[in-house]
Amino acid sequence: MNIGFVGMILGENEIKMKSCILKNASCQRLQQLAEFNLNVLDQILDYLIENDVHLFRISSCAVPFASHEVCKLNWQNILSDKFSKVGKKALKNEIRLSMHPGQYTILCSENEDLTKRSVLELSYHTSYLDALGMPSSCKVILHIGGTYKDKSKTMEKFIENYEKLPQNIKNRLVIENDDRCYTVEDVLYISSKTGIPVVFDYLHFLLNHYENEKDPLERIEKCRATWKKKDGTQKIHYSQQAEGKKLGSHSDFIDPEQFYEFAKILPKEIDVMFEVKDKNFSVLNYYDFIKNIGTI
Repeated sequence: MNIGFVGMILGENEIKMKSCILKNASCQRLQQLAEFNLNVLDQILDYLIENDVHLFRISSCAVPFASHEVCKLNWQNILSDKFSKVGKKALKNEIRLSMHPGQYTILCSENEDLTKRSVLELSYHTSYLDALGMPSSCKVILHIGGTYKDKSKTMEKFIENYEKLPQNIKNRLVIENDDRCYTVEDVLYISSKTGIPVVFDYLHFLLNHYENEKDPLERIEKCRATWKKKDGTQKIHYSQQAEGKKLGSHSDFIDPEQFYEFAKILPKEIDVMFEVKDKNFSVLNYYDFIKNIGTI
């Protein structure tokens, strides 16, 4: 089982990508940021290697405004040598990278302009992983979106728009259940029509499931069947509810004992992404917890 985290390294020597506001997004500034962020990713890989972590999600701001019309930068070519170097480091050390566009990347919107912009956003995330030379097991994660007062119709619209996507996006795209609209069963239906692998999100499952969807292991196994050899190891998301905050809010840290009990039901071959506010600390804390159990 591989366990990973999202976006940045916390601690005394914080490692974090940078962005900018739209009015400052000149071609020169975007190139500076894209190069800076690629160097940050290189530093993050060093940290992952040192701490034996093999799963990481890259921040979407890696190339700020990459899908926006303001960005005229041919970043893939300009930084091709650096992309190749960083990508080879990830591959050599068997680090699986992924990306996750924001909540406004929606393929089923009633707004055609939003759909077009969403495709551009998916294209950017795909191109970033392509530039790194990552295999198709390195995925771009997407939520389905809203229901627009007719879930069944909206799901069919998602399927229709998915079929229009370029193949390179299809090769990387995975979909996940959410905490309000689309259950695991809903997402599995879309997968059955498209072949898209399904990421099982544990907290979302707890908050949003049909009456017949009570067993997480059963759902995980059904999601597992959607992952083909080319997609790599099945991947799931794990988070815990933040106390005293609205449902769906991620906790500041992962309780290792609570995750340990959940991990007992999981297949041995699985990748687990911690979605948690303290990022790398929860992963390393869990590693320590496991080591301590081994000495008892």
